[in-house]
Amino acid sequence: MQNEIPLEKKFQILCGIARAQHFAWRQACAELCPDIDTSEFSYKMWEVSARDTAKAYLRMVNPDGNLPEQIADSVVKSSQTMGEDAKLIKGENENEYFVRHDACPWHDWHKRLGLLTEDQPGCDIWYFKTVEFMNEKLGTDVKIETIKSLPEGGDCCLRRIWI
Repeated sequence: MQNEIPLEKKFQILCGIARAQHFAWRQACAELCPDIDTSEFSYKMWEVSARDTAKAYLRMVNPDGNLPEQIADSVVKSSQTMGEDAKLIKGENENEYFVRHDACPWHDWHKRLGLLTEDQPGCDIWYFKTVEFMNEKLGTDVKIETIKSLPEGGDCCLRRIWI
């Protein structure tokens, strides 16, 4: 008898597998190159991922539109697609938006594996490099900063994106 797995459940499982693969290749690097700081491999992976993310976001962005809003909205949508808790929050004016994660499976994995010191730096590299690559292509100066983070004991991860 064949049981059909619902599509949503399949996707949740696939997202978990993708995260597990990140930590599997990290462990493989640690085992094959024991004299090298494996966090550097991880950080480079986040930078490469940011470049690819920026390319994807650039295909959807309207350069004449509100860039902080579009970037923050793209992050929220991609986070939600991967099963992460993410919210878009409007700032005090049209040029300021926030991305808030109240929980994060990446944080959970890092914590469980004793790699919490890599959690925020990896995310920051991904966020900051994504915005940097987009600024380079668009000739803009969108800024980003980390306000709070779960790894540092915050109640959420909160990033401000603004001009």
